[in-house]
Amino acid sequence: MLENTLPQLEQLIEDIIEKNNQLKSKIVELEQEKSTLADENEMLQLEILEGEEKRNQTNETLTNLLGKLQSADEVN
Repeated sequence: MLENTLPQLEQLIEDIIEKNNQLKSKIVELEQEKSTLADENEMLQLEILEGEEKRNQTNETLTNLLGKLQSADEVN
């Protein structure tokens, strides 16, 4: 019985070591993907902030122009 059990145990240990190595590789891959996604997320957030700033500037410009038009209309 021991003659059969020992080789089976050795095989199971080898299988576990191999699976562990695969999982370690997958972790590295996922960490790299996470880092890439975090960078992309940060860039998108910056783009959104820039877009909001431009929208606010445009809104302010249009409000000023509208005020000038209303003032000119009141004079006439």
